[in-house]
Amino acid sequence: MAESAAPRFVAGADHAGAPLKDALVAHLTSLGHDVRDLGTHGPESVDYPDFAHAVSRAVLEDRAAGEATFGLLVCGTGLGMSYGANRHPGIRAALCSEPWSAAMSRRHNDANVLCLGGRVVGVELAKAILEAFLEASFEGGRHARRVGKIEP
Repeated sequence: MAESAAPRFVAGADHAGAPLKDALVAHLTSLGHDVRDLGTHGPESVDYPDFAHAVSRAVLEDRAAGEATFGLLVCGTGLGMSYGANRHPGIRAALCSEPWSAAMSRRHNDANVLCLGGRVVGVELAKAILEAFLEASFEGGRHARRVGKIEP
């Protein structure tokens, strides 16, 4: 699948991640990306796995249809979202708290979902992490062989 200059994003968050998710959805939109926001949209307590699964399913469906779609998931720490998303074969969710790991997750691991902790990183750092994720591309080669060993 060829990745377009402005890939689509599917975003989701629980109540702890909603404010950061909202800021990043606005940022992605300002950069020209098509973003489908699956919620949540308020402070009421919700269960993070519901959003991790919904975003993962949407990313896999879009990719199966040939769309260059990535996921963005935010909860309090990012941990729960990464656990839930990585349960889906074909999803490689990367929990990142700084830009270098985000770039490497794309270059070496072909990550297709970025997970962030809304209580861990601030908005400006999260934007830098997201931009590093966006700017990097999978290098293939020896990394493709290794990524291939991840899937069952």
